[in-house]
Amino acid sequence: MSQRPIYLDNHATTPVDERVLEAMIPYFTEKFGNPSSITHVYGWEAEAAVKQARETIANAISATPEEIVFTSGATEANNLAIKGVAEAYFSQGRHIITVQTEHSAVLDPCGYLETLGFEVTYLPVQSDGLIDLNKLETAIRDDTILVSVMAANNEIGVIQPLTEIGNICRDRNCLFHTDAAQAIAKIPLDVEEMKIDLMSLTAHKVYGPKGIGALYIRRRHPRVKIASQIQGGGQEKGRRSGTLYTPQIVGFGKAVELGLAEMRSESQRQFELRKKLWQMIKELPGIELNGHYQQRLSGNLNISIEGVDGSALLLGLQPTVALSSGSACSSVSTAPSHVLTALGRSQKLAYASLRFGIGRFNTAKEIETVGKATINTVKALRQANNSTLKV
Repeated sequence: MSQRPIYLDNHATTPVDERVLEAMIPYFTEKFGNPSSITHVYGWEAEAAVKQARETIANAISATPEEIVFTSGATEANNLAIKGVAEAYFSQGRHIITVQTEHSAVLDPCGYLETLGFEVTYLPVQSDGLIDLNKLETAIRDDTILVSVMAANNEIGVIQPLTEIGNICRDRNCLFHTDAAQAIAKIPLDVEEMKIDLMSLTAHKVYGPKGIGALYIRRRHPRVKIASQIQGGGQEKGRRSGTLYTPQIVGFGKAVELGLAEMRSESQRQFELRKKLWQMIKELPGIELNGHYQQRLSGNLNISIEGVDGSALLLGLQPTVALSSGSACSSVSTAPSHVLTALGRSQKLAYASLRFGIGRFNTAKEIETVGKATINTVKALRQANNSTLKV
């Protein structure tokens, strides 16, 4: 069997940590009860496990367990937050603000609401991927009910100034939602300090299982109203009906617990790996870094490369490394990355981009291998294309 490529697509998904899997397994077999079954031990075991995971996730963001609503992932959490607020507050206003570089799980629900008569302002970003806080403040109106800004971008890794955004929203009396799918257990998050009213989370970006996420909904100062989008058995206090997936929830809680315990050391380790990779690749001419170098996830490196075809570049690297040119959620699209074009990159450069997602299980030896493979592939493609750039 041929050797599998080095995995550097950890922003698309991460492998389940063996410690997470070990915590989950009993809830598939021995402790398989429904947490809503409160008349026997099987239900009690599942209920206790869900309670523990809920507390772990809540503590990770300085929330209370009652403020955590489990969902199928961050996409559902984003939909519940945006559509749920729109439905609950439409009598107070029909204006929403978001950012051009948001994930499609935010942009598409906003687009849907526009068809229902809501008005959405899509803020531009600066060339480094950060929003202009003055433009945000100017965009807020008396009828603005929600501002949605991603915590850490899934393509370029840029971390937005959440505390400053939260302060602006609180001062202007509008709710603040953030998609923190890429941020949970990777950077410090505090919903009180940052004045965040709704936060979308997922497990599979932090070495937990796919198919489980959560939405934080503030209960006090202010108490956020939300209109449920799934009706049924009344689970999650009626905010999200459906039988709770106990093994996944247990895995989510364990993944967050491990991520928090190792966050500082792992962040530094990934930063050093990213630094090593960047120092190798930037020696090539015509390489542009996408996004702020410092204010970004430690394991993210996104570059655009002049003088090569994007598809040929990925194909040339495929035997050595598994990575992508943008969001895995939009990989079927033939359009250039909307995130990179929002930064001002040309369509040609946006196509010829690579997103290196360094993760928990990557090593310095792997990074050196990937760096050399990238340099050699770019040189070969430029030579084949008779590029005018010197290699």
